[in-house]
Amino acid sequence: MNTHAAALPAQEQAQGQTRPTRRLRWNRQALTRFALSWPFPLALLLLWTLAAEFEWLPPQILPPPSMVLATFLDLVRSGELADNLWISLWRVLVGFAIGAAAGLVLGIAMGLSPRVRDYLYPSFRLVAQVPSVGWLPLLMMLVGIGEALKIILIAKAAGMPIALNTYKGLEGVPTRFIEVARVYGFTRWQLLRRVVLPAALPQIWNGIRYGLTHAWLALVAVELLASSEGLGFLIVYGRQLYQLDVVMAAVVVVGAFGYALDKLLALIETRLLRWRRDAF
Repeated sequence: MNTHAAALPAQEQAQGQTRPTRRLRWNRQALTRFALSWPFPLALLLLWTLAAEFEWLPPQILPPPSMVLATFLDLVRSGELADNLWISLWRVLVGFAIGAAAGLVLGIAMGLSPRVRDYLYPSFRLVAQVPSVGWLPLLMMLVGIGEALKIILIAKAAGMPIALNTYKGLEGVPTRFIEVARVYGFTRWQLLRRVVLPAALPQIWNGIRYGLTHAWLALVAVELLASSEGLGFLIVYGRQLYQLDVVMAAVVVVGAFGYALDKLLALIETRLLRWRRDAF
């Protein structure tokens, strides 16, 4: 008994030493990835600057970075960028919320009920194979070109990967987890809440991240084709007036905010699924 009691503090001390070591290693890897992510975009910026400086392409086609930056600042000062950005963010958040709710419900239903899966999965895969923009002509005839069209297309783009990943995550829960839970006498609700959903959560969250990415891409596409407001419209407006500096400034904003939204979900995932890293 004394030997076992003495071993417990030693084991706890070893675990206390291991966790800071793992955290330090993870921080170093994150810093390394961050450092390695900069050379390529900086090289592209240098190439862009040289191409504009030596006029490898006409300025009307490839404006210099300084001109794009000046246009971006003008759009910020005038409030035009903020207005269009807010409209785009509102559309993508509303559409994503609707698509995420529908996708989670559908994915959970198919993952938990074999009968629902047999009824819905073939049709679901058929609809998922058609890109969101492919539904645009039909929806324009049904609901017009107002906000409903944009929200429906964004919701469809977001809901499909969320439903698929939720279904696959629930389907891939190891049977040994369920068997152990049944040995302990878990009720159906306890089994779902404490075993099935936590085991499937990483893949469900991946589906949510993919869903947001698809929603953002669908937003830009639908605004390019059928909108009088938003970042996509700003790109079309600049192209129609042959103001490529406006186009490129809007494109940079689209890319930056799409990247920021994905990183926000990645940060939430790190906090939400922190137990995965701490467990290994």
